[in-house]
Amino acid sequence: MAQEDLQLHMTVLMTPDMANFAGNVHGGAILRLMDQVAYSCAARYASCYVVTASVDRVSFRRPVRVGELVTFMASVNYTGQSSMEVGMKVVAEEICSRTQHHCNSSYFTMVAVDPCGRPVQVPRLVPVTLEQWRRHEEAQIRRRLKYEMEQQHKELMAQLDALPPGNYRMSSEVEYMQIAS
Repeated sequence: MAQEDLQLHMTVLMTPDMANFAGNVHGGAILRLMDQVAYSCAARYASCYVVTASVDRVSFRRPVRVGELVTFMASVNYTGQSSMEVGMKVVAEEICSRTQHHCNSSYFTMVAVDPCGRPVQVPRLVPVTLEQWRRHEEAQIRRRLKYEMEQQHKELMAQLDALPPGNYRMSSEVEYMQIAS
């Protein structure tokens, strides 16, 4: 696997049709482009179609303005059997001043599929550079934490299912609490 197949960059001019009511580029327009870049990066790496399984930790750090050039930088950080983590960094550039701002980051889990939509095996990622090793190790930590959160969510839902109907409320911490009788 060639090292250039791990990364993909795409630059797009932000136009008025992408603007929200505040005059900035709508977050949904940025997310759509991010998904397209994650798809392209993962599909090129796997040499087949891929689907988006999840998007984690979308962090909008600053608004993107109409007229800015936005560069989407994607990298395959980790591979499983059929899944890949694609890290994404989004940088906006004011064209006249060439000032650049890191405006968004996220992690996409993409799954390679055959023409019938069934998962297929992807090539194993073998990190070569120190940067690739760092990304690979961090991806494994995120994967473990995501699994732990899913397990905690299942346990919480099982506890809720065991309560009598109407005997719980949502607290200000967005946790379900049993109402004292």
